[in-house]
Amino acid sequence: MRVPSCGLPMTMMVDSMKEIAITDIEGIKIGHAQDLAAATGCTVVIGEAGLTAGVDVRGGAPGTRETDLLDPVNLVEQIHAVVMAGGSSFGLDAASGIMQYLEEKKIGLDVFVTKVPIVCGAVLFDLTIGAHEVRPDKEMGYQACLNANDMECAEGCVGAGTGATVGKILGMERCMKSGLGTYCIQTGELKLGAIVAVNCLGDVIDPKTGKTLAGVLDENKKRFLNSEEIMIKEFSGRKIEFSGNTTIGVIVTNAKLTKSQTNKVASMAHNGYGRTIRPAHTMFDGDTIFAVTTGKVEADVSVVGLLAARIMGQAVIRAVKKATPLCGFKCHSEL
Repeated sequence: MRVPSCGLPMTMMVDSMKEIAITDIEGIKIGHAQDLAAATGCTVVIGEAGLTAGVDVRGGAPGTRETDLLDPVNLVEQIHAVVMAGGSSFGLDAASGIMQYLEEKKIGLDVFVTKVPIVCGAVLFDLTIGAHEVRPDKEMGYQACLNANDMECAEGCVGAGTGATVGKILGMERCMKSGLGTYCIQTGELKLGAIVAVNCLGDVIDPKTGKTLAGVLDENKKRFLNSEEIMIKEFSGRKIEFSGNTTIGVIVTNAKLTKSQTNKVASMAHNGYGRTIRPAHTMFDGDTIFAVTTGKVEADVSVVGLLAARIMGQAVIRAVKKATPLCGFKCHSEL
């Protein structure tokens, strides 16, 4: 049996890792709000005691809020919430409701006259499904906070994943329904979770089998095509139309990390997108990952980063597997 440098057999190391709920990470609350008829919604991750945070934006069409302050050279050391929302840039308004909720609870950066909640966020484009004139707004953001708890986190067509779709290289008529997924593990005292709304241009693949789980469909909507092959073969004759994409996610952990290290974890977590989304990080996706930590447990940043990539990939898979039909779009379970 090969023995790693730490002296523990590999089987013992694997056995020490167990799946838990993302809300089992102490100091974190997660809440959703959505409008199913309009097919849009938002999700908030709240850390009332403050969270050290980082971000990595890889896609070519991002819609984000308060990402510059996460640069290690800038002043603010902790944030209080991350919001993920539909509605394209309109959906950034949901952060206003989250700020109101947190200020009412006297949570935020103390500026003497009040406390200013630091709320980072990112949006995905879901205006081509449901009712485009209805978007996450201040009221919906506030409601997501009221719904936030540390007991459970719903998946599928909820929150920011309500209007999510995948496989849009041939237009909305050939794509599939996706949603929001989570995946969380514990090894020793270290806890690490991922939450993601999957709304990519490309297909979602199970890296273990190489099989497509959701993506672009043929004319009869009975079998999968291959988004990457379509793009390669038709690059000279097909103009890729903007159809609204972007996958946005958050890594949540209790590891003791600096601001620089959380940025590195967010960067490494994008490997989870690369393993499960083909293609990822296109000019038509605003792919963004935040990383936040409560800072309780000593951990090596490289280990946290590799685990972040692993769990983000699993969360992407759950996002499509947990999706249900909506607005006439087929989902994974129907195929």
